[in-house]
Amino acid sequence: MARIITKELVKKIVDKLKATRSNTKGEAHDKYEVEHEGQIIAFISIRHGSSKDLGHDYIPSALQISPRQAKDLANCPWKRSDYIENLEERGLI
Repeated sequence: MARIITKELVKKIVDKLKATRSNTKGEAHDKYEVEHEGQIIAFISIRHGSSKDLGHDYIPSALQISPRQAKDLANCPWKRSDYIENLEERGLI
């Protein structure tokens, strides 16, 4: 079964959402926080491993969006502002 959200896509999402690293070296995952207006609105965790196809299919639920929206965020149809607007419209922030 093909992975929906790969490690490479997650790295693009982290960059797009301007997430900041929140852990120190040596931890099992690289952890990032997404902030909006001074509040943390999401956490992103990237698994270690050399495989670029390493599955991260939990990311959409961590961001409270659909898998399709997560792919759109990584591949450019969606921007950070679209993500924030989506969460605001649903009353999540």
